[in-house]
Amino acid sequence: MATARKKPASNEANDAKPGLRVLKKYPNRRLYDTQTSSYITLADVKRMVLDGVDFEVQDAKTQEDLTRSILLQIILEEETGGVPMFSTNSLAQIIRFYGHAMQGVMGGLLERQMQAFTDMQQRFAEQAPGMPFSPDAWSGLMGGYAEQSKSLMNQWQEQLKNAGAIFPFGVPPTGKKP
Repeated sequence: MATARKKPASNEANDAKPGLRVLKKYPNRRLYDTQTSSYITLADVKRMVLDGVDFEVQDAKTQEDLTRSILLQIILEEETGGVPMFSTNSLAQIIRFYGHAMQGVMGGLLERQMQAFTDMQQRFAEQAPGMPFSPDAWSGLMGGYAEQSKSLMNQWQEQLKNAGAIFPFGVPPTGKKP
């Protein structure tokens, strides 16, 4: 973690939920880690994410939860600082779901897809500890991921079919293309 000026002592740590590290965001855009009693950077927050640390970012004045906006800032920095993960087309498709009846469904689907991919990576790492990803290994991993992804899509289609009366458009039967 970055070492920075110490902030005067206060009762900020008392706001914390058990087991949750609280970061305070001040109007000057600085982030303050109540656990270490020091200012930190977005790079430090990214390290916390990579290390699996449970945290919440709160507005120092209103205690509003700002965690999502800070995570989005980190994603923006990553997307503009190197090899982007999202293509322009995929970003445009995501934007099109905002305000659409399917917005909540898409969020859940993306979350399940990411979890399935993470689970596959973890299984691969457990089966071949210390082994770097080779093109052949990656191909095998993606084959398993594709099967799990297909299963999730089938579940999603079934949910859509069952919820068809809620949405203002028709849902094709599972397995049939519109």
